[in-house]
Amino acid sequence: MKNDAHTIQNTRRSLWAAVLVGIGVMAALDEIVFHQLLQWHHFFDFSTPAFGILSDGLLHAFELLAVVVGVFLLLDLSQRGWLRVAWAKAGFFLGMGGFQLFDGVINHKILRLHQIRYGVDPLMYDLTWNAFAIGFLLIGFWLLRRARNGAKR
Repeated sequence: MKNDAHTIQNTRRSLWAAVLVGIGVMAALDEIVFHQLLQWHHFFDFSTPAFGILSDGLLHAFELLAVVVGVFLLLDLSQRGWLRVAWAKAGFFLGMGGFQLFDGVINHKILRLHQIRYGVDPLMYDLTWNAFAIGFLLIGFWLLRRARNGAKR
């Protein structure tokens, strides 16, 4: 019984550590591409440019912390021989999709912290953004299903 509980605990740890990495990676891609390279928006756009850049810095700190903590957790699990790779793969995509969908629905539409792009009709940008989020989530759920089926065998 103890061994089963240990396996379940390591499965959950593998999944959630990878979720953190996925969140951090997706936040980094968003910030690097849309905030810095394209300069379409800041994390918080409705203030001074200096505050917008400060808000991007806070997002960057959050994403870096998520990646570092998640990677260290995964490394610890791996070194102990407890890492469940199939569950970690699922967690990574669930984290990426979860972050992107949260950003697209909550930050963009409900809180209105920023839009993807200004000066254009945002509908196609929003649909594309959220479609990618759903795509990542579907990949994550498919990998999660495969991990569960593999664990049953």
